Amino acid sequence: MLVVGQIGKPHGIRGEVLVTVRTDDPEARFVAGAVFTTEVPRDRRVSTGPATAAPQGARYQVPDKLTLESLRWHQGRVIAQFEGVHDRNVAEELRGVLLQVDSADVEPPDDPDEFNDHQLIGLSVVSVDGAELGVVDRIDHAPASDLIVLRKAAGGTALIPFVSQIVPTVDLAGGRVVVDLPEGLLDL
Repeated sequence: MLVVGQIGKPHGIRGEVLVTVRTDDPEARFVAGAVFTTEVPRDRRVSTGPATAAPQGARYQVPDKLTLESLRWHQGRVIAQFEGVHDRNVAEELRGVLLQVDSADVEPPDDPDEFNDHQLIGLSVVSVDGAELGVVDRIDHAPASDLIVLRKAAGGTALIPFVSQIVPTVDLAGGRVVVDLPEGLLDL
């Protein structure tokens, strides 16, 4: 499953929510009628105030799937209305929920130098001289460039900028990523 968005705070009183987009192709993923598989992260809630009494009545159970009823764009975010979510209280229960699509439904990129995150996760990372450095744990999308999160063979993690000067070769068929690291990058 690929995470394509995360539901944020409610917007207004009619059940709309802000969605932070986590995909390179938001126009294809976020269309009316799109169905997303949901995942409720364990740490989606952070209490910053004193404990309060539990609300009366039954809590809203986040469904396994959410269908996008309508959407509009606002400042780089999607303001979404999901089927069955028509008030602010229910929308609040969705805060932090991850929206996912099946990776089998995602078309591979046309550009041979472009990759989907799920294609890279689990590939071995080796230096240009053949030394085994670890495995791709995930890809982080930072403002300046994408970052390979390397799970080092010796333990721990490291961030490697995913730019052609540092990552000259991605061999999907061979199951490896070749990196030409500047001195000391893995020591940070």
